[in-house]
Amino acid sequence: MEVGARDRILHELKTKGSRTAAELAERLGVTPVAVRQHLALLDSEGAVTFTAEPDGVGRPARRWRLTDESRARFPDSHGELAVGLIDAMRKSFGDKGLERLVRERTRAQAAAYEERIPSPRTPLPDRVAALARIREEEGYMAEWSREADGSLLLVENHCPICAAAEACQGLCAGELELFREVLKARVERTEHLLEGARRCVYRITTE
Repeated sequence: MEVGARDRILHELKTKGSRTAAELAERLGVTPVAVRQHLALLDSEGAVTFTAEPDGVGRPARRWRLTDESRARFPDSHGELAVGLIDAMRKSFGDKGLERLVRERTRAQAAAYEERIPSPRTPLPDRVAALARIREEEGYMAEWSREADGSLLLVENHCPICAAAEACQGLCAGELELFREVLKARVERTEHLLEGARRCVYRITTE
């Protein structure tokens, strides 16, 4: 089995959510038979699982999705080290000290981002696009889109600091404030990985 094809299937499920073998085949430009072979192997490795859903009068369709175990296949920025450092900082400086460190990290991120994001005089979609590019480079599998109501969505399909964020949820709050600061816009998190969603989604509107 070709490893590259399996990686493409995992990436598709990671970024687009559950899919049938036929949907994956159409997306990847291969045959459904080939996709099913790859899915069977990934299933045996514990990387994917499926639910059977009614599909007209025929057999139920299998909708494939990633398992929790598949997280290890996507990069986490030194998760074990980060969690250890967070625990050490909390013991040494207390919760308030850790909050100050998170605020300082957010301030430093904002300064770095603002050097690459167009000024507030630039249309908001251009600023969101620039932010999405930065987050993509940082490993968040980020993308953005415009909704029918005129709002913008920033979608992060992966969190490379997930282990650290679970240990210190102030990091997530800091990132929300970061986006508001650099975009100079109203930002609302509508989906959150740490609350069981498969991704983080931010709705962005003008203030």
